[in-house]
Amino acid sequence: MNTYIFKSQRLGFRNWKDSDIEALHEINSDKKVMEFFPRIKTKEESSYFMKRMQNQFETRGYCYFATDLLEENKMIGFVGLAYQTYEAPFTPAVDIGWRLNKNYWGKGYATEGAKACLDFAFNALNINEVISLASAINIPSINVMKKINMEYQYDFEHALLVEYPKISKCSLYKITK
Repeated sequence: MNTYIFKSQRLGFRNWKDSDIEALHEINSDKKVMEFFPRIKTKEESSYFMKRMQNQFETRGYCYFATDLLEENKMIGFVGLAYQTYEAPFTPAVDIGWRLNKNYWGKGYATEGAKACLDFAFNALNINEVISLASAINIPSINVMKKINMEYQYDFEHALLVEYPKISKCSLYKITK
């Protein structure tokens, strides 16, 4: 039985556990899921990401949460918050993001999860502003940002993606409490 930090109608949000690595690796190594990222991730990179999220949860009380579909008691990806410090005009900032197994796309889980995470950010953590960004060609993620009432700020060339011209132009969105 999983212990959830909070839940939405269909989803449970929790810290990562070592047994999540196989499901996370399946998601991160799927070419369709990673279409708007530089490349698919190795199992070692997925493990490093998971440990980074566990550490962030321990220090900040939030992370990109392992997200379970409650009716199946199955981890379907992540939705959550991350503290970003890479070099950009809008950092440091709290970012909201999501990545789900493609078998669970088109069912409203990303939107539902993002709304629950914003509620957690604003009301439990007392965070006043949350940003989100995606490659400008990642229309599905941008649509989620719009559905959760984030406001478009501007497009920019992401310094960490300069070697990937197809995805380097990103759109920044923001929401305040």
